[in-house]
Formats: sequence, structure tokens, C-alpha cells
Amino acid sequence: MVRVPALLFATAALAGCTVGPDYRPNSAADLGVPDGYSVSAQQSPEDLTRWWSNFDDPVLGQLVEQSRLANPDIAQAIARLRQAREALVQNRASLLPTLSGSAGYQRNENLRGGGRSFTLPDGTVVDTGGGGTNSFSAGLSASYQVGLFGEIRRTVEASRAQYEASGFDYATVLLTVESEVARNYVLARAYQAQLANARASLGIQDDNLEIAGFRVQAGLVSSVDVEQARSQRAQTAATVPQIEQQYAASVARLGVLTGQAPGALRGALAAAKPIPKGPATVGVGIPADTLRRRPDVRSAERALAAATAQIGVAKARLYPALAITGNINTNATSIGNIGDAITGGLFAGLTQAIFNGGRLRSQVRASEAATDAALATYRGTVLTALEDVENAIVALETARQRETQFRIAYDAASASAILARSQYRSGLTDFTTLNQQEAALLSAQNGLVQARSDQATALIALYNALGGGWDASVIPEAPDRGATPTPEGETR
Repeated sequence: MVRVPALLFATAALAGCTVGPDYRPNSAADLGVPDGYSVSAQQSPEDLTRWWSNFDDPVLGQLVEQSRLANPDIAQAIARLRQAREALVQNRASLLPTLSGSAGYQRNENLRGGGRSFTLPDGTVVDTGGGGTNSFSAGLSASYQVGLFGEIRRTVEASRAQYEASGFDYATVLLTVESEVARNYVLARAYQAQLANARASLGIQDDNLEIAGFRVQAGLVSSVDVEQARSQRAQTAATVPQIEQQYAASVARLGVLTGQAPGALRGALAAAKPIPKGPATVGVGIPADTLRRRPDVRSAERALAAATAQIGVAKARLYPALAITGNINTNATSIGNIGDAITGGLFAGLTQAIFNGGRLRSQVRASEAATDAALATYRGTVLTALEDVENAIVALETARQRETQFRIAYDAASASAILARSQYRSGLTDFTTLNQQEAALLSAQNGLVQARSDQATALIALYNALGGGWDASVIPEAPDRGATPTPEGETR
């Protein structure tokens, strides 16, 4: 009776051995992260969990919130996160014994013969043995795969890291969708502004065409002025369908991003509104903050941790594997005496690979190569994240500079166009000059719109590059089926 506890104690002691490298996160210096950005940026970080509220546009906020709940890409990421959670649950189950029970009942009947007759002393004949027999059985079996060298624990470790990586992948998809919604919303408002510019210009050009017609009738100018006016108006009118097509595409994209039909938002966005303008400054922080705030960086780090654990799984296959099985069984002819006779057995089997042509060691080297690739991917993701931040900072600054210059250009072009129009009516200038000034005005108007759109788009890109749009202090967890997780770690 003492041998079984001793065997279990020895097994537990052996199971404490874990082969393979233990994962240790790389420092910012190991990953080539500098102390500061090479471009001018505000050092103090700020909370960017709901950055779209900084634009102070209720419609934009509603669209982003709706996309977080209904976007199909986000739903797919949630499903993959749930799959990763169940994989972790299954691998954790390998740490525990497997138990199974069985029960049976059997009835045997003699269909022909098999009975015996006895004659008693008083002459009575008794038939025996012709009836059927009952048989009852019950059993319990258990099996346990002992991870002597940590292969099961390493598998669970890898699965846990993969589950956490899936959570960060979900956050990455969430951030991408949020920024796409905001970007297409800005485009829609910009196209509305360009349409307004084109239609206002068409109204002015209609007046110019009418004035040119009067001057031709009066014999003051030739019909060339009328033809120039017609040509200019037609060219401006030709831009309207193109802008309308671009506007329709952005609205349709917003519908799909929010989990609706492409035309679902046409009515809600029909009223023209200005391009949303964000804050003048953004708390960028330092490059090391990127390791914490960017979900794609954290996903790459978790993938590296999973790959490192897989080295231990591969190495453990080089060593013996221990499996323990046991069973308890009983058989009886009636339920009442089923516990009278009980048998049991215990078996411990040890297996060791002797020759496999180098396959197992090759698997170790393959796992080590996969870890090297995961480390390179991690470093590349970090550097790309820093590149995204710096590019967005520069794009935002240049867009602001361009807006300032286009505002000056618009004011000058507007004054020039008004003066040229007045001079043409008075006969002090020709239509070519008026035509040039009107074209310059429309170009300056659209340039100003484009600069404002680029500024908002660059600000959105900066928020996305900084990892805004989720709570970086939590690891997203998989919800139950039908519930929707939030970036704050809750479910709805």
C-alpha cells in the first residue's frame, strides 16, 4: 500500500522539470527604441482611449461607436479570440487526469434446451436451469499523461500567449476600423465642401456667361468671350459628377464599416457639415510608450512568447514520457451484490524515442528558427510603429502649414476674382483674365478644403499610430457567445 503514494510522489517530483528557455521580455533598448522622436512632439502622453471625442462632432462619435459594436471585421476578430480561449481551455485540461466511467447490464436466455429435470422422493418432477441469467457490471478508469519535462506546461504557456495575442489582434482590428470610419467621415465632409465650391462657382460662371452674351450683343466683344465662358462652365460642371461619385463611395463605405447596407447612411449624412477639426496639440509621449499602447506591438510580443514556449515542447519530446492508467471494475448477477467483488489495476508506462532519423532534434531547431523569426517580426513591428508615429506627426504639421498658405491664397484669389469680375463688366479687362481669376479662386477653395481634410486625416492617423482607441491597461478577454467585448475589458 505504500508503493502507490511513493510512486505518485516521485512522479510529481519529476514533473517539476521543465526543459526549454524561459521567456523574458526584451527591453526597449534591446528593440532599438530611441529615447525620443526625431521630430518635434509633445512629450507628455494623454488618454487616447476615445480620441474621436476630441473632434467634437456628435455624428462622428455615433458612427465610431456603432462600428465598434456592429462591424463584421470586429465580429470575426471576436470569434477568433473565442477560439483561442477554447484552445487554452483544452490545453489546460491536459494538466489533469482523464476519468471515464462505464456501466453495463446483460441478460442471457436459453432459447432451446439447457434445462434439467429432477424427480423428488415423493414422485414430483422439478425442472431447473431453464431460465435466463442477469449480469451487472460497473467500472471506472483513469489516465494521466505526466509531463515529466514540462511539455504540457509549455504547451499551456504557448496557448496562453496565443490567446493574449488574439486579444491584441482584436484590439488592432478595432483601432483600424475606428480610424477608417473617421477617415471616410472626413472625406465625406470634404467632398460635400468641394461640391459646394463647384456649385457656387457654376452660379458665378452662369452670370459671367450671361454678361459675356450681353457684351457680344452690344458689339463690345467678339463671340470668343461667350465660347470661353461656355467652356469654363462645362469644365467646372464636369467635376461635379466625379465629386458626387467619390462622396457616394465614402458614404457607402461608412455604411459597411458600421455593419449596415451601403446606402443606410445617405439620409443621415445628407446635410452638409464642416470638416471636423481636432485639437491643436496631441500628447505623443516617448517612443517607449509605443510598446505598451500599440496592440499590434503587444501581439507580436505575445507571439514571440508563444514561439519560445514551443521550443520547450519540442525539446521535451527528446526525453522519456510517462503515462499512468488505472481502472476499477466489478461484476455481479444482481444489483444488491455488485460491490461484493471489486478488481482494480494500475499501470505506469514509460516511453523513450531511441531512433527517429534526427526528426525530433530537427523539430527543436525548427522551433528555435521560428522563435528567431518571431523576434525579428517583433522588432520590425516596433520600428514600423515608431515610423508611423513620426510620419503622422510630420503629415499633421505640413497639413497645418498648407492650410495657412491656402487660406492666404483663397483670400487673395477671392479679392482678385471680385476685382476682375467688376473690371470685365466695366470693360476694363478681357474675359481671359476673368477666366484665369475664376479658375484660381476655385483652385484655392478646393486647396483649402483639401488641406483641412489632410489635417484631420493626419490627426486620425496619429491617434491610430499612437495606439489610441482602446484601454492599453487591460488585455482584451473573449466574451461569451452573443456578448460583445469592449476595449475596456467589459462585455455587453
